[in-house]
Amino acid sequence: MHVLVACVLVAAVSCWLSGTALALLRLFLPDALLAAHMPEEAEGSRRSPQGVPYRDLQHIVNADGLHLFCRYWEPDGPPRALVFIAHGAGEHCGVYADVARTLNQHSLYVFAHDHVGHGQSEGERMNIKNFQIYIRDALQHIDLITGRYPSLPVFILGHSMGGAISILTACERPQDFAGVVLIGPMIQMNPESATPFKVFLAKVLSHMIPSLTLGTIDPKWVSRDPRQVEAYESDELNYHGGMRVSFGMQLMSAATRIERELPNITWPFFILHGNEDKLCDIGGSHLMHNQAQSTDKKLKVYDGAYHALHHDLPETAESVLQEVSAWILERLPAPSGP
Repeated sequence: MHVLVACVLVAAVSCWLSGTALALLRLFLPDALLAAHMPEEAEGSRRSPQGVPYRDLQHIVNADGLHLFCRYWEPDGPPRALVFIAHGAGEHCGVYADVARTLNQHSLYVFAHDHVGHGQSEGERMNIKNFQIYIRDALQHIDLITGRYPSLPVFILGHSMGGAISILTACERPQDFAGVVLIGPMIQMNPESATPFKVFLAKVLSHMIPSLTLGTIDPKWVSRDPRQVEAYESDELNYHGGMRVSFGMQLMSAATRIERELPNITWPFFILHGNEDKLCDIGGSHLMHNQAQSTDKKLKVYDGAYHALHHDLPETAESVLQEVSAWILERLPAPSGP
């Protein structure tokens, strides 16, 4: 009843509220509720963090009323399957154009969005109240596209933190996905950096100083290819600041949840991981491969490779794209005849 009254009040005064009054309302009403009743001209003026009006960008609006920038890569002919890409922490979906175009060559429709607080999407940079928001948004976007192509199988491809998002998304609705591809996924925290004392300290700090920033992502560990490292460093859509302790706690929470889910996983998956990955522990990939109950599972380890295999040395990146494409194609129904 209180929510209904609030909706009526917002609708009644939205036509004359000044920016100051609207800001005051934000203190008392949820973002999603407020966004649903904002004046049309105010909604139309919403801009990305880079200052581009969202009316000029492909986007969806999530359950919290936040605009998420989207990308769509369509094959030349009729698609045979859908592939949703979940990018990693601090990056954005635009860096997967090469992956998407390779998949397009095999008649796969690829789509993605910048997660909340990333790239061209709204939200506080690299901060999230609950990791589940990423999963909820992924399912919303997937439902939107599968609504347009209801007969096509759906795959998820996730890298790094996007791997964790992919795993938990598939666990939420396992019957909806034909398979999951994980490139250098975040499955468990590095045992060396997540010692019991450090975890305890992080929990204390997250309550006392949640905005405290920890170390940044060291670009040199992203790839062995200096050109890719330079591209990562110069990309203004990537987040180059420190990770907040509150965000680190959300990552630990996701890893804990994944560890609980592993024995229940039965869906097909393919993990690709470099054994010199310093950003996401390869031990988590071995753990998932060993503990998951899936009968269709595969782990490929690239000797000497770093974190972003699809952007590693050219021969490694090319192998990854070929392996991923082949794995997905092997799980598609045979093309129908003329």
